[in-house]
Amino acid sequence: MTAQRRGVPTGPIPRTTGRGPAIVALGGGHGLSASLSALRLMTDRITAVVTVADDGGSSGRLRGELGVLPPGDLRMALSALCDESDWGRLWRDVLQHRFTSDGPLDQHAVGNLLIVALWELLGDPVAGLDWVGRLLGARGRVLPMAAVPLRIEADVVGPDGGIRLVDGQSHVALARGRISQVRLDPADPPACPEAVAAVREADVVVLGPGSWYTSVLPHLLVPELHAALTETRARVIVTLNLSPEPAGETADLPVTEHLEVLRAHAPDLRVDAVVADPRAVEDVDDLARRCERLGARMLVRQVDRGDGTARHDPLRLAAAYRDVVDGFFGDVGRGTGAPPQV
Repeated sequence: MTAQRRGVPTGPIPRTTGRGPAIVALGGGHGLSASLSALRLMTDRITAVVTVADDGGSSGRLRGELGVLPPGDLRMALSALCDESDWGRLWRDVLQHRFTSDGPLDQHAVGNLLIVALWELLGDPVAGLDWVGRLLGARGRVLPMAAVPLRIEADVVGPDGGIRLVDGQSHVALARGRISQVRLDPADPPACPEAVAAVREADVVVLGPGSWYTSVLPHLLVPELHAALTETRARVIVTLNLSPEPAGETADLPVTEHLEVLRAHAPDLRVDAVVADPRAVEDVDDLARRCERLGARMLVRQVDRGDGTARHDPLRLAAAYRDVVDGFFGDVGRGTGAPPQV
């Protein structure tokens, strides 16, 4: 039975214009949630573009059983944008709730099941996500980066110099050794048209923080999305992580070298600004040189929570993004360069 016969409304949900610059944030998982929690303090016009290569946990099980896009990172992005009312927070908690049982529902997130149910009813992933956003009173919109589920594969260099192929996001994320290159399967997937349009129409685009090889770089490997990112007139901001991941894909990769990895995978990407926390950078002069090679301005600000955890503080990160938008790259309170027209 089709969605229309069931009485389920179809078609686009009316959207308000909102206030503030149009900002697109790209990534996945906890890293994207961090940037969204900061950006929502700056503008109502947010679009989150989310990776769809997850193959582990609840998302991987639903993907394998039903052939759908993995919903987990999409769910987390929606939760980060929920309305800060009792209604929004309650539905956020419902979405994030995981069952604990000895049966097949164990560790399934309620939000994953809700999103997949809407996809089946509506036959349209974007419409389904829009309806969940409406339920949450989300400040912004969440979109998949591609219209089909993807697989990530990586070339990993071992201690002996040998190269082995690691297949699947969940395996690449925990790969031991140095990753030299990542690819998508299929290599030329169809991009989500709404995501491409959002990037082209944006005032600001934010890449990172997040798992560099499995959450950030994949956006640049979708050809249509890559073209939009390299051709957009938006100001492009790269947010560096607060620390290397203790185990897995960036365990031995200094934070500053993330920029070299980005340049190797997308040499034609224009980067306007790089945001970094001083405690995450071993050599600020080295970071400055790497930014200069990218043609980017460097903004070093405390953006962590200051509690010893590698987590971004939404207020501090929002202040750093605002400094970039307003053209403040020197000491706080001393502007350099004309502010962009956003």
